[in-house]
Order: sequence, then structure tokens, then C-alpha cells
Amino acid sequence: MTISLRLDDDDATLFKNFTEKYGLKVFGLVRQSVLRRIKDEYDIKAYGKAMATYRPNPATHSLDEVERDLDLR
Repeated sequence: MTISLRLDDDDATLFKNFTEKYGLKVFGLVRQSVLRRIKDEYDIKAYGKAMATYRPNPATHSLDEVERDLDLR
């Protein structure tokens, strides 16, 4: 897949300066940013599902309790 990206002069300068400062290529910056955004969206959905399960029964357990109950100590 090929993707073209058009930037105005200010954004192009910003991208250029940022990538030079951190030793990146524009492609790597864009790819990394898009992948992070996708991961964040998945995380938000997973959080929503977890909270929907937790809210009706908001019981919590300490790590010590879980380890003891699972006989991990």
C-alpha cells in the first residue's frame, strides 16, 4: 500500500525538525503515530467492556489475596 501525505509548509517544517531531532524518518513517525492511535482505540474499547463488567459487582482483591487464593505463595 502506498500512502501520500500532503502537508502545508508549517507542518512540513514541524515534521522535518521533529524527525531530525529524534533520528526518525517521516514514514516511521507517521506509521508509529497511526499504530499508537489504533492501539489506543482498542484499549479504550477494552476498558469500556471491563468497566461494564466491573460496575455491577465492584469487588476488588489485593495481590496478596489473589496469590493466596490461587496458591501461588
